Amino acid sequence: MSSISKSNFDFLNKLARNNNRDWFMENKGEYEMAHANTISFADRLLSLLSEHDHIETISGKKSLHRIYRDIRFSKDKTPYKSHWGGGFKRATHLLRGGYYFHIEPGNSVIVGGFWGPNADDIKRIRQEISANDQEFRDIINDPKFIKSFKQLEGEKLKSAPRGFDKQDPAIDLLRFKQYLLIKRFTDKEVLSDGFANAVDETFRQMRPFFNYMSEVLTTNVDGESIY
Repeated sequence: MSSISKSNFDFLNKLARNNNRDWFMENKGEYEMAHANTISFADRLLSLLSEHDHIETISGKKSLHRIYRDIRFSKDKTPYKSHWGGGFKRATHLLRGGYYFHIEPGNSVIVGGFWGPNADDIKRIRQEISANDQEFRDIINDPKFIKSFKQLEGEKLKSAPRGFDKQDPAIDLLRFKQYLLIKRFTDKEVLSDGFANAVDETFRQMRPFFNYMSEVLTTNVDGESIY
């Protein structure tokens, strides 16, 4: 079954209310069925995504994040996540960025982009945008982009990044520390038979953004390939 089942959502809702090891162990069978359902969904996503992009991730199971939380440095000591999360990394150094899915009752989102770009990458992105912001603005202001994602999202600096003028005409874009495209889905949409296809269509709509970023991150400031 490649769609998210209602029983999967039922499990997540119950886990959110009973987030402790005793309850989890007593309901391990329900977890395993929900986990298997999510793997099937992720396998379907990977199959669809691989038809139009090159993906490093080798299976739906490998794409999933563990349900067990790392509580070592967290004030929240609940041991389990009450959602499913997973990601697909684009293959080779020529294709940058990645895709992510977060499945949770009342809070399901599909994300693409750059969650934690390294210092060299974000500097190069800023250099390109500062030199010519119009190409990037054309992408994020396209009606199709706005319909799907509304706007570019991600954490921002409070002021100009080091080495850039706070009066730069592109300062609104240069302050981003993350470059994320996010689309939110209702529970009804997530539980529908066509959800995997809707997610894949969302991934397809990210392509102009990824094409731009990949070109920037594989060339120097003179537009010459660095590979």
